[in-house]
Amino acid sequence: MADFTIYIGNKNYSSWSLRAWLMLKQTGVAFDEVVIPIQTPTTRGEILRHSPSGKVPALVHGPTVVWESLAIGEYLAETFPSAKLWPENTEARALARAVSAEMHAGFVPLRQHFPMNMRSTFDRELIPEIQGDIDRIGALWLDCRKRFGDGGDFLFGPFTIADAMYAPVVSRFRSFKVALEPEIEAYAAAITAWPAYQEWLAAAKNEPMVIEKWEF
Repeated sequence: MADFTIYIGNKNYSSWSLRAWLMLKQTGVAFDEVVIPIQTPTTRGEILRHSPSGKVPALVHGPTVVWESLAIGEYLAETFPSAKLWPENTEARALARAVSAEMHAGFVPLRQHFPMNMRSTFDRELIPEIQGDIDRIGALWLDCRKRFGDGGDFLFGPFTIADAMYAPVVSRFRSFKVALEPEIEAYAAAITAWPAYQEWLAAAKNEPMVIEKWEF
């Protein structure tokens, strides 16, 4: 049994679980994962056994329980400094935290109308609110890449928590066939090709659970 256990929801649907799992994967530490199927009669009770918020993801490390994806990222960054989950440069680190927090708190129209469903594709109208979110996300990606992206394919060069926060957005863009400008598409392609993302995607496609109506 590993020292770390992460409790997550269905890999096909749970964007917040994906974020935390990618952060944990980047540390290189061995961990156990437990998938708790969402939207079942026993879901909330089962999650409450491991997460005081009644939501996933939740990370358990010995007596320590951490919930909420950003909090999990901060805990892992402090526990595994060699993983460099935040940029070392002060200005870059501040920007990475800002764009991560904006993702955590914002882009509600995109999340409501384009829920994560990694094994399906859809045709859906780009209403102005969604297009506004897409434009803002693209601008964020371009700004991070322009200012701090040298030395790697991700927002700040090497992988950081910020990339984990936006990985589910890439999945949404793929599922809903969002056309992206070349530089923005290059970043999305780098996330899609990342081995950890591919590992999660393969598992999502093989899950037996199906939710007929899924939001967020």
